[in-house]
Amino acid sequence: MTRPSGGDTVAGLLAEIDDLGRDPVRGGWSRPVLSDAELGLREWFVAHATKRGLDVETDRNGVIWAWHAPDGSYQDAVVTGSHLDSVPGGGAYDGPLGVASALVAFDQLAAAGVAGRPRAIAVFPEEEGSRFGVACLGSRLLTGAIAPDRALALTDPDGRTFAGVLAASGAAPEQIGPDPWALGRMGAFVELHVEQGRGLIDLGRPVAVGSSILGHGRWRVTIDGAGNHAGTTVMEDRHDPMVAAGALVVAVQAIARAVPGARATVGRLVPTPGGTNVIASRIDLWLDVRHRDDATTLGLVEEVRMAADRAAAEQGCRATVREESFSATVDFDAALRDELCGVLPDAPVLATGAGHDAGVLKEHVPTAMLFVRNPTGVSHAPDEVVEDADAEEGADALAATLQHLITHREPAI
Repeated sequence: MTRPSGGDTVAGLLAEIDDLGRDPVRGGWSRPVLSDAELGLREWFVAHATKRGLDVETDRNGVIWAWHAPDGSYQDAVVTGSHLDSVPGGGAYDGPLGVASALVAFDQLAAAGVAGRPRAIAVFPEEEGSRFGVACLGSRLLTGAIAPDRALALTDPDGRTFAGVLAASGAAPEQIGPDPWALGRMGAFVELHVEQGRGLIDLGRPVAVGSSILGHGRWRVTIDGAGNHAGTTVMEDRHDPMVAAGALVVAVQAIARAVPGARATVGRLVPTPGGTNVIASRIDLWLDVRHRDDATTLGLVEEVRMAADRAAAEQGCRATVREESFSATVDFDAALRDELCGVLPDAPVLATGAGHDAGVLKEHVPTAMLFVRNPTGVSHAPDEVVEDADAEEGADALAATLQHLITHREPAI
C-alpha cells in the first residue's frame, strides 16, 4: 500500500512525544495512567486523530475511540490500537508504538480510498497496571473481567484510590463497568506491539503474527512483623519481616527454575515505615508468575505461598498472599491469525510471555496481534529499541492487515 506523500511516519510521531514522561531518576519513561505525562499523551493522540477527521470519543471506562465511519454506523468495526501508559522507567515503544503505527496505517487506508466496514483506533488506559496494580484495567472494565467496586477501591503508591483519581480528572467513577454496547461494536481487533523478547532478531524478520499469551498473574505478599529501633533491639528479640522477605525472594527464583517454561519475579518491595534505622513492621512485595499451563501457574503460586509461610514463621512473622489479577493462557482467534498470515506470508508466528489488552478482549471479540522487531530483546526498560525502518514496516503490515479485514473479512453474525 502506497503511503501519502509528506505524511507522518511512526518515527516522527514518536519523536513528538519523546520528552513526555522522561524519568530523570530511573531513566527511560514513567507514564502512569492519569498522570500529567499520560494525560499529555492522550491529548497528543486526540489532536492527531482530530486532524485526520476521525470522530473521537472517550467512553465511561476511559478508553479513547477514534472512528472512521462515513455511513454513520459503528457496528462490526475493524479496530486497532494499544496503550500509552508505561511501567516505571520503561521503554519508549511499549504501547505508543502501536498507537503511532495505527495513525500511520489509517493515513494509508485513507490515501488508498479503502471503504467498507467502519474502522477505529482504541487507546486503552492502565494497560501496565503500574499505578493501580491491575494490568489491562481499561479492557477488564470494558469486558466485565473486574468488578467496578473492586476497581474503584484500588489504590496507587500514594494511597489515592482509583475512584478519587478518576473524579479529580473529571471522569464519573460511578459510571465505570461492563459496556456491552461499546464492546459489541468491535468486529475484530488487531493490536500491534513492540516484541518483548528476541524471537524476531534471531529469525531475521521485522514483523511477526502473534499466536498466544502465557497465562500470568500478580499476587501481593504481605509479611507482618514487629517494628522497632535498629540500635536498641538485640538480634534475638527481633521479628523482622525484611529478613523473611529476602528469603522469599530467593525462594521464588528456586521455585520457578525448577519448572521448565516458568517465569516468576519479585519486582517491587515496599517496607513500612521504610526508615534506615528502623526495623520494618511490614513488608509488601509483589509477585508476577507466568506459565503456558494455567494449573502450573497456580501451582507455582501455591508453592510460593508455602515458602512465604515458612520464611515468615522463621522470623516470628506472619505472611498473607492475595491475588490482584490473573489472566489465563490466551490462544488468539485461529481464523483471524490465519488471515493475517495470508496477508503477511513472510511473517513468522510467535507466542509472547507479556500480557496485552488483546488477550483480555479475546473472549469477546476475534483478536490478533502483530509484533515488531526489538533488536535488544529488552522491554520494560530504557534499552527497548525499534529501528525506524522496522517501525515503518510494522505500520505497513498493519495497514495491509486492516485493509484486508475491512474489505474481505466476512461480517460477524
